[in-house]
Amino acid sequence: MTRDLILLAAALFTWGVGEGMFFLFQPLYLQDLGANPQMIGNILGAVGIAMTVAHLPAGYLADRIGRRPLLYLAWGLGTLATWVMALAPSLPWFTVGTVLYGLTSFVMVPMYSYITAARGKLSIGRAITLMTAAFSLGSVIGPIIGGQIGEKIGLHRTFLVAAFIFIFSTLIVLSIRAQPVEETATQKDGNALRTVLTPRYLRYLALIFVVMFALYLPQPLSQNYLQDVHHLGPAQIGGVIAMRNLGVVVFNLLLGQINARVGFLLAQGAMALFGLALWQGTSLPWYMGAYFLMGSYQTARSLASAQARPLVSPEVMGIAYGFVETAASLAIILAPPLAGYLYARDPVSIYPIGLVAILVGLLLTVFFSPVRNKDVI
Repeated sequence: MTRDLILLAAALFTWGVGEGMFFLFQPLYLQDLGANPQMIGNILGAVGIAMTVAHLPAGYLADRIGRRPLLYLAWGLGTLATWVMALAPSLPWFTVGTVLYGLTSFVMVPMYSYITAARGKLSIGRAITLMTAAFSLGSVIGPIIGGQIGEKIGLHRTFLVAAFIFIFSTLIVLSIRAQPVEETATQKDGNALRTVLTPRYLRYLALIFVVMFALYLPQPLSQNYLQDVHHLGPAQIGGVIAMRNLGVVVFNLLLGQINARVGFLLAQGAMALFGLALWQGTSLPWYMGAYFLMGSYQTARSLASAQARPLVSPEVMGIAYGFVETAASLAIILAPPLAGYLYARDPVSIYPIGLVAILVGLLLTVFFSPVRNKDVI
């Protein structure tokens, strides 16, 4: 692994510790601030909008001004947003910080491009999943700390501690080196979009939207489900979330070593088991096992991007990754409001409905994906 990937992995690990302290506790804290399930779903949908609109500009800029400036911007903006949430006196201000934090998801595009260019002899899928595993390893620690802080002095304090950790993570990422930017004929004549948006690539984007919508639908209110239906406290939920992040590490390390398309299918299967286990589970070991399987969502998302690379030429890699992340984030806009609606009617219903949706996405991938095993390594 190159020097820059080691530094990036360290920055991602420390960021994972900080984000893990609060990110999956946000629905619970929104509830503490007075938001009902439908409002929580709508706020998370607004976060999805912020995540969606940022990816394409980030991909365009990554191809033209370089990836490192955008990584700097993402780390700085994420730190600022966390301070806004930490100091927010009310639900509206906290929502502003939450949405602002959602904007930082554009980091995925320049980061995947940076990793692809710096990966050396590693396959794209392996390089991306290794970096995601570094982030998720930090995320295993974060929820345990956050749960203990939330149990003893309140969930709002987790944002303050995370904000300080993010300052340290930003100092690490400032040490990575710039990569050369090569202006190609495609960029000069403005044909980048036509180069990327081939019929084959458009079919792939449609598939990614459907699959990611199905995989995300059972997730947004699962912490509320554990608290409201099964009466788990913040410390217990912190332990459950830590299992989810441990699952991200394990699934990335395992599925990242194999063919990206095969790994993508296996990750969807693991998410189906997550929905089934949370639906039928009746005790803490069941919920911890379910959340471990939930970690496969992040692996599926990483492998979705890895599969996109063979469909496009290298000079438009950034914008190609941008379209994949936009499709995945568009699913995050639409899934939380639907999850909130279902939860308000019957909290349990999101799991059987989500399970059916995941199985449909799995079948569509098997029979209609334009990416075949031979296309990816």
